[in-house]
Amino acid sequence: MSTIMYNPFRDLDRLFDQVTRTATGETRLMPLDLYRDGDNFVAKVDLPGVDPKSIDIDVDDRTLSIRAERKSDEIRRDDQSHWVSRERSYGAYARQLTLGPGLNLADIHADYADGVLTLTIPVAEEAKPRKISVTASNKHETIEQGSEGEAGGAPQVTENQPQHVAG
Repeated sequence: MSTIMYNPFRDLDRLFDQVTRTATGETRLMPLDLYRDGDNFVAKVDLPGVDPKSIDIDVDDRTLSIRAERKSDEIRRDDQSHWVSRERSYGAYARQLTLGPGLNLADIHADYADGVLTLTIPVAEEAKPRKISVTASNKHETIEQGSEGEAGGAPQVTENQPQHVAG
């Protein structure tokens, strides 16, 4: 006769597993951290146990798509082998990011190490902060409109009169 230990959370654990477990064939959302590091945005995506050859990354317009797959471990199927517990997730993973206009999409770099995919997305040169230099001019010029031959020509504008810019 075997004794079964009472576990008040057993039913809750089973319910949680049923709710959170994704059926085989469904796509899972991979966890992602995103931060800015100087002139780059860095995305770190958890993909533990994924074969790097199964990772597919592409950019279409301003949408970056990441897809990967983790294969299920296979065991012998006979009278001696069977699953006792199977908790690790496997299957297809996907994530999409919408990228802003200030990023250099041609120079995105991807690296996969220790189960983490790292994407480095550089900020475009035109979107980087920069200083604009100001040059000073000490010239006092008189600007005249019209030509000398016109009757009642345009008034003369000097540095003491307000100037209006027509757009």
